[in-house]
Amino acid sequence: MFNWEGICEFVAVAEMESFTLAAKKLSISTAQVSRQISALEARLAAKLFYRTTRKVSATEVGKIYYQHCRQVLDGLDEAERAITNLHAIPRGHLKLTAPNTYGERTIAPLVNDFIARYPELNVQLHLSNQALDLVDEGFDLGIRLGHLENSSMMAKQLSSRKLHVCASPDYINQQGLPTRLSELEQHNCLLGTKDYWQFQEQGSRRNIRVSGNLRCNSGQALTDAALKGIGIIQLPDYYVLSYIQQGLLINLFDQYLDSDGIWALYPHNRHLSPKVRMLVDYLTEKLNQ
Repeated sequence: MFNWEGICEFVAVAEMESFTLAAKKLSISTAQVSRQISALEARLAAKLFYRTTRKVSATEVGKIYYQHCRQVLDGLDEAERAITNLHAIPRGHLKLTAPNTYGERTIAPLVNDFIARYPELNVQLHLSNQALDLVDEGFDLGIRLGHLENSSMMAKQLSSRKLHVCASPDYINQQGLPTRLSELEQHNCLLGTKDYWQFQEQGSRRNIRVSGNLRCNSGQALTDAALKGIGIIQLPDYYVLSYIQQGLLINLFDQYLDSDGIWALYPHNRHLSPKVRMLVDYLTEKLNQ
């Protein structure tokens, strides 16, 4: 068992450079501080302070010991704040960003429900398909879709989205029904920001390069093109699922259907405030219902 006796007194003396000031800070007597430091030095078999009539300063050993003790006490403070915050009510300002379409259709309604539940919260939701710098632009939280690049951000997966390959009945009647992934090179594949589509094949992800006569960074525009029989698309479920259910689009390659993540990002090693932590938990719950 770690012996905590004398640690708080030691850190206070190291920071105040005075036994008297350390005692005032801790609301105990100077004699008690002195006894604790002496006992600590005896236990460690090391001299921690140089003492003169005018100054107290840490020895080299004391400086090293202080760095470790300070980290331990900081960790305890953080743990106490985390427990205290478990029962806190979200309030104040919260700034987050999410992609345009997914933000409009899914994230914004859930954030609105969260605000209705906690009216003391003041939210700024910025929708953008650009990968904004969360730290430089002061965001508490960012929602990201798909594959995450390596970054200094912490990431929590909120849910996942399925990627559907589909085409209209008119396109299939005119161009034929592809049944193998290799046949995609013979079809007009409408592209977004990437020049490949991703599939799951025998438990592994497989990327296949495709091409077509339309490229657009709007999922809604690509969906419209597919509905008009122009070509085949691969898009997340929230763009196409209702059209598939209505029979306006036909789902292709169900056996190779792939999915990727929906993520919450926040700065590394930043203590999550109750408002951020509770919103992340709320989104996780609602997105997986």
